[in-house]
Amino acid sequence: MTLYLDLIFFLNIWFDFLLLTSVSILLKRNVSFKRLLLGSTIGSLTIFILFIKLNSISLLIFKILVSILMIVTTFSFKNLKYTLINLLYFYLISIILGGGLYLISNLFSFSNSGLVFYYNGFKINYIILLLISPLIVFIYLKSINKLNINYSNYYKVDILYKKKLYHLNGYLDTGNHLKDYYKKRNIILVNLSIKYDLEDVIYTPYNALNNNGVIKCLKIDKLYVNKKEFSNYLMGLSNEEFKIDGINCILHSSMKGKL
Repeated sequence: MTLYLDLIFFLNIWFDFLLLTSVSILLKRNVSFKRLLLGSTIGSLTIFILFIKLNSISLLIFKILVSILMIVTTFSFKNLKYTLINLLYFYLISIILGGGLYLISNLFSFSNSGLVFYYNGFKINYIILLLISPLIVFIYLKSINKLNINYSNYYKVDILYKKKLYHLNGYLDTGNHLKDYYKKRNIILVNLSIKYDLEDVIYTPYNALNNNGVIKCLKIDKLYVNKKEFSNYLMGLSNEEFKIDGINCILHSSMKGKL
């Protein structure tokens, strides 16, 4: 088997550049292209340890030191916590990328030696590797950003009504501006089975996009969102399930900035 050192060196630069760029995007680090390229080049120099006999422990220490040097070179050293976070995400994304390529190699019955994959004795085109690797990282970053956007608005909600405590999963919807027509109290929406007396119901008209009507509301005795107490809120009873994963309570936009 023949391995071309210059080609392996180029592939290492490409993968290290991809990893460092991903860390920069994910953690919103404002670094220049030159720093990213310099950090990637430093990381790629590890291929020269192929010519040095090291035991497993020495090799591990060497790789960790090179990783730290890459991170400090690319993102600079501001403090220990900053550097450790950068290093942690560098390793996490490395695992995602390496695992993704390993999965692809298994799915298509590839064998491999480092970054060189084989199928029935033939090398897989290096261009495929160059295309697949950014795709894996792109999907990962997009999924993480989506999770950050969606799940950052998830809250634990506790409602006390008629001496009974209800535990709900809330979502802060900045589009929820519902207010009590009479006393201008803010309304959160809940979807759960709850017993109430008809004389306690407050009927509130609402207008929404292509929809309007009247919603049944109840006065909340106690309302806690992530253990923080809110007062003077009503809960509107919704008969329809909310189209948000695991959510049975829509919080009011007025809570934004208070949580």
